Amino acid sequence: MDLSLKPEDEVFRNDVRTFLQTTLPDDVKSAPSVGVSIEKPLLKKWHSLLADKGWAAPHWPREHGGTGWSITQKHIWEEETSQAGAPRLMAFGLSMVAPVIYTFGNEDQKAQHLPGILNGDVWWCQGYSEPGAGSDLSSLQTKAVRDGDEYVVTGQKIWTSYAHEADWIFCLVRTDDSGKQQEGISFLLIDMKTPGIEVKPIVSIDGLHHLNEVFFTDVRVPIANLIGEEGKGWTYAKFLLANERTGIAGVSGSKKAVQELRSIAMQEAAGDGAPLWAQDSFRHKLTEIEVKLQGLEYTNLRILADVAAGKAVGAESSILKIIGSEVQQELAILAVEVVQHYALPSHVDDLEGRSNQTPVGPDYSLLPVANMAFGRASSIYGGSNEVQRNVIAKAVLGL
Repeated sequence: MDLSLKPEDEVFRNDVRTFLQTTLPDDVKSAPSVGVSIEKPLLKKWHSLLADKGWAAPHWPREHGGTGWSITQKHIWEEETSQAGAPRLMAFGLSMVAPVIYTFGNEDQKAQHLPGILNGDVWWCQGYSEPGAGSDLSSLQTKAVRDGDEYVVTGQKIWTSYAHEADWIFCLVRTDDSGKQQEGISFLLIDMKTPGIEVKPIVSIDGLHHLNEVFFTDVRVPIANLIGEEGKGWTYAKFLLANERTGIAGVSGSKKAVQELRSIAMQEAAGDGAPLWAQDSFRHKLTEIEVKLQGLEYTNLRILADVAAGKAVGAESSILKIIGSEVQQELAILAVEVVQHYALPSHVDDLEGRSNQTPVGPDYSLLPVANMAFGRASSIYGGSNEVQRNVIAKAVLGL
């Protein structure tokens, strides 16, 4: 694997840096990020700027509004946006449902949904998990019963991120109870304004509202909103999850977090008054994580090289999900250790910009506890790490 950049890629990196320096708004760059990203109005502002440039969907095919960038250029983009402090755009539309729509959807579905996802006007959420179907997703029970030209959907989804802000939800529903569980699942697109949908908030341990329960009571959904064939939803779901897990490694974000931790440790004093960075124990902890992160980065690059050679993303993406989530969690724990007593006073009003009180500690002490608390879920969402290890054992190792 050749890690050196071609001259044209160096030019591209400089172009990206210039764009970010001149276009990334200060209020977007400085906005606190807990969970998936920053608050919706600011994220839509950044999304709109990227859409105007034609850079909102680097991973889409060019014919649907993608950039046509090479794998290397996409990797450079991820690195540079992270280094610049740019927030990640909401993935549910751009990285999850859009690839399903342009790969398996019909022309009418592409025309209806892709433009709104591309320009950021339409936000999506993911209707997968249910109270009795999380990691064992194929046991889901939300039903869609055919009634003429419509499905009548009844059931419940849970842990639905940002359903309270979404315009549409893509759902796995059961259209057939006979045969194997996976064979009775279909993939539906549902307008969140449809009568019979109720969204109830779940406030997570960080004190913030990211998650929701979504209830469907006799929700009527046009047959035209079915993706592909009835009963093939499990195939489309696996395709979506493979794409989700590729991005879930978060290498560029973790590299940025390492740099920030090192900088803070040089400012914060340990018990003896010397900078925390002077402690061998702290440097050892951070170095161990960096070594793990470097291994993750090279694994990610190998998979990207396979994609560049025309190979499909397979079960190997589970490796990225496992190690990526572990690195993120380890860095979050260490961040709390770094800010020490400053971490405790953080309050929801401070995180959401509503407080008029003077912060107790420095700006970098505001987010660590909330990020650590929210990040405990990263080894669960997108398919729990225990399930991912089973996927690797079966599909990669052949056990």
